[in-house]
Amino acid sequence: MSKSGIETRFYLQHPGFTLDIDLTIPDQGVTALFGPSGSGKSTILRCIAGLEKAKGKFVFDGNVWQDDNTFIPPHQRPIAYVFQESSLFPHLSVMANLNYAFKRRKQNNHEFSLDKAIELLGIAHLLDRKPAKLSGGEKQRVAIARSLAVNPKLLLMDEPLAALDVARKREFLPFLEKLHDTLKMPVIYVSHSPTEVARLADHIVLLKEGRVEATGPLNHTLSRLDLSSQMDEQASVIIEARIEQLQSEWHLAEAAFEGGSMWVRDMNFVIGSQVRLQVLARDVSLTLSPDKDSSIANTIEAIIEEVGAGDHPAILLVRLKIGANFLLSRLTSRSFHHLGVSVGDKVWAQIKSAAIIE
Repeated sequence: MSKSGIETRFYLQHPGFTLDIDLTIPDQGVTALFGPSGSGKSTILRCIAGLEKAKGKFVFDGNVWQDDNTFIPPHQRPIAYVFQESSLFPHLSVMANLNYAFKRRKQNNHEFSLDKAIELLGIAHLLDRKPAKLSGGEKQRVAIARSLAVNPKLLLMDEPLAALDVARKREFLPFLEKLHDTLKMPVIYVSHSPTEVARLADHIVLLKEGRVEATGPLNHTLSRLDLSSQMDEQASVIIEARIEQLQSEWHLAEAAFEGGSMWVRDMNFVIGSQVRLQVLARDVSLTLSPDKDSSIANTIEAIIEEVGAGDHPAILLVRLKIGANFLLSRLTSRSFHHLGVSVGDKVWAQIKSAAIIE
């Protein structure tokens, strides 16, 4: 892959909507396109796939797929596209659906065989069934395996969980996490679900009315104070952590990360498990010294990096740096003033609650 990433420049006008983006997408990991309905998420995927012809330029792995003189047709682009609906051939068994895609692959990939796709998506027991006999989550797992069978270099996923109920989503997400941990190809994932993005994404592109509002690594971007999405009580950050120890008598686990650690509810973890923590800004208070007599178990030393306005004149958002990670604290202007602190000062962040992203 090119170190410069995936060059993505598109301009497209429809009645009542204009897409105008210029960004570089990482050429590894999962990049989430996130924003409200009508922000342009799916349109960008269609432009990348060549299904919609916008003005601009698209360069992948050093190869120009589109510019002023070039337009590679969709069937010649080495991509796999997973839609909201599985679109399996109803008259074919699961294995026949997979073999149809496998026969269309342009070159062999010994690192990612059809057998590996079947194992990764946990569908070995479904191979003889027809799509009508599958649940929604099973259909999507087969659809992803079929997409991988064509040996793509880029995987596009357009809200693959949108048609699933809550129970099926919980069943399906672990398989997406396995994909995240196993695939070497970049994945561009469209979603309007904060939970999905928090659980799966490495990089995020925040879209608003056809334009890029912000882009960057997940935690760094979500901790920005200039984003409209962070102004309300749901403002939060995501921290990657590792389970270091368990306290079985209290049903607690210690999740450590660069800059500190937090005690969280034990969900039958094993030592060494990788987890993602979500910390809401409203659950973070500040103090000038570590309070040993508080009922709040999680107190972490931090540096005030930035202070911004909240969604009300009485509210401030404070961005805190803890090692390589960030926290947000939502508190009143009065409370911040009484602390007598400013940017660059050391404080202690008291974290009332941290949730494991499920």
